[in-house]
Amino acid sequence: MSRLQVVSGKGGTGKTTVAAALALALATEGKRTLLVEVEGRQGIAQLFETEALPYEERKIAVSSAGGEVYALAIDAERALLDYLQMFYKLGGAGRALKKIGAIDFATTIAPGVRDVLLTGKACEAVRRRTKQGAYAYDYVVMDAPPTGRITRFLNVNDEVAGLAKFGPIHNQAQAVMRVLKSPQTAVHLVTLLEEMPVQETADGVAELRAAGLAVGRVIVNMVRPHILDEEALGLAANGRRADIVRTLAAAGVGGAAELVTPLLEQASDHARRVELEREQRSALGRLELPSYELPLLSEGVDLAGLYRLSKELRAQIEQPSEQPAEQRTEQQQQQRAEQGTDS
Repeated sequence: MSRLQVVSGKGGTGKTTVAAALALALATEGKRTLLVEVEGRQGIAQLFETEALPYEERKIAVSSAGGEVYALAIDAERALLDYLQMFYKLGGAGRALKKIGAIDFATTIAPGVRDVLLTGKACEAVRRRTKQGAYAYDYVVMDAPPTGRITRFLNVNDEVAGLAKFGPIHNQAQAVMRVLKSPQTAVHLVTLLEEMPVQETADGVAELRAAGLAVGRVIVNMVRPHILDEEALGLAANGRRADIVRTLAAAGVGGAAELVTPLLEQASDHARRVELEREQRSALGRLELPSYELPLLSEGVDLAGLYRLSKELRAQIEQPSEQPAEQRTEQQQQQRAEQGTDS
């Protein structure tokens, strides 16, 4: 696993939830994971049911596998002050710049500067070592901007390095890109089995590859269970009313004829959804990327649900398989059905 795990996805696909679940999944016994938020929405704090995150690294959870999860909400203004102190030793002068509004101007009027600071802070956490020489964090998971903006966001330091030919800005930009364009980094894209998110995922993969950024996995979120087997799907699709009436009657169901119409309507809707999902899964397969799949939690994602998703992810991380993705998914769904889980 790459040490910097960047999680992106179309809005509404649950990328923040997936990033948090991934951080928990990677925090196995003795491991420390840093979960980084860069969009200022405090989504991580809400998921972990804690207070708003300050601009400091704070332990927010212990995973069920025994590791620790820390979180950081990166604030661009504070990151710029850190940057000015690190490279120019401004100290009090930096705080004076903040008072007169110069810091706010730099981070809001010039969005490229903001992205440089956000990616730089995350990469600093990846590179940081303890006094004993070990990495401060085994993994850094970034809840990144949406798919439509992710390539520009990650690649902004390349542009900065080209504009500033020398000096600390050039050196910092190059150091960040050495992390982002190395095997240390993988960009995962979260999607649903729906046409628009899948198409945006395909476009995002193409852009990331063109920019020389490593695409990790496609993470299919909110996968709904298949509640009918192939024979039942065939009956639903073909509307074989008489066969269904006979089957219900043979099972001792009274009023079978009256039940058939609503049952057929629901089964037909389900059959259409299953077929559409198969088409979208096939489209994802053409990207030739490994994938993880997470179930839809019908009760919503609370803290217990987040831990459940992390267990699902860890099981897939720890048990790679050479089976085709669709075959793995069908087996997983069958196992969940046997266990009686309402995913």
